[in-house]
Amino acid sequence: MPSALVIGYDPHAIPGVDADALRAALDAELARFADHGVDAAMTLVAFDESAASTLASALAERLWDVVVIGGGIRKAEQLLPLFEETVNLVRRHAPQAAIAFNTSGGDSVEAAQRHF
Repeated sequence: MPSALVIGYDPHAIPGVDADALRAALDAELARFADHGVDAAMTLVAFDESAASTLASALAERLWDVVVIGGGIRKAEQLLPLFEETVNLVRRHAPQAAIAFNTSGGDSVEAAQRHF
């Protein structure tokens, strides 16, 4: 069974959004992976001192086939350092994994499938 790790920005760290609703949508997307025969996990981070260690632990947890880096990390200009750090952590801790990018929290499955 192929495996995927989805990395995203913790909705509770985003001011002014309905964090619980956004988290529910992310959880629904994670459940879609199982419907497509993919063993998937999600790691959500905030832009703080815990991000690197949280990401490194998740990446080293197993041999991932693909790592999907979500738009919440990629699209916000102020998070560019976090995006760079994320890509470099994937290269370091999961060098066998393809790196994929979704366009929204609702198409992570399709982003991963491009690399299976």
